[in-house]
Amino acid sequence: MFIDLNSDLGESYGSWKMGNDEHILPIVSSANIACGFHAGDPLGIFNTVKKAVALNVSIGAHVAYPDLVGFGRRNMDLSAAELTADVLYQIAALDGLAKVAGSKVRYVKPHGALYNTIAHDPKQAAAVIDAIQSYDQSLILVALAGSPLIQQARQAGLSVVAEAFADRAYHADGRLVSRRLEGAVLHDAEVVAKRVVSMLQEGGVPSIEGTFTPILADSICLHGDTAGALQMANAIKSELLQHHINIRAFAQATEVN
Repeated sequence: MFIDLNSDLGESYGSWKMGNDEHILPIVSSANIACGFHAGDPLGIFNTVKKAVALNVSIGAHVAYPDLVGFGRRNMDLSAAELTADVLYQIAALDGLAKVAGSKVRYVKPHGALYNTIAHDPKQAAAVIDAIQSYDQSLILVALAGSPLIQQARQAGLSVVAEAFADRAYHADGRLVSRRLEGAVLHDAEVVAKRVVSMLQEGGVPSIEGTFTPILADSICLHGDTAGALQMANAIKSELLQHHINIRAFAQATEVN
């Protein structure tokens, strides 16, 4: 049994630092690298790309709404044409840097508000799907486990990987608990590590309402910008290996299969 571990990286901007890229990269198998719309500057993004290549970590475009001030966490009502162009621009920019570094973008994971919106909004989802297919139909879309987006993208011909979050609380219906609510983000490394194993071995976790929530995921996101992120990432890796669950990038697994 194996699972992919991914993390949002390359999000520092100038003198403003975000995350623990250097320490998280050796732990994960896939790197969701910012493309400059919600975070990241060209030099920082390129450095993260080169480190990912050196560690044989799969590179994904972490595309977002054009919202640097809000860190991509504010909803935007963009036209389909505008959103498609924005996503296409971001994928192409990151892929260009990856090419120079000797690799390529293998998947796309939307960020923040865009991620949550397209999970349930078919119109904006269609715009993102169109951008991905216009650039490279072999790219894999990472989507919220259990969301309608998964079926919509697959019907459109995209390969999709279902994703769960190690340190986020879930509602009984599978939605993520809003960060504005208490208990939305979990900080106990031991608890989070056991929840990840529960997702994989039992097919779900307890919801914030107290009931069991089914979650079938092929990739687990480790946030690198939360308190104790590095300790949590190490705890998750250790717990997985103790249960004989190997860590491998889903993109590499797809190529093997």
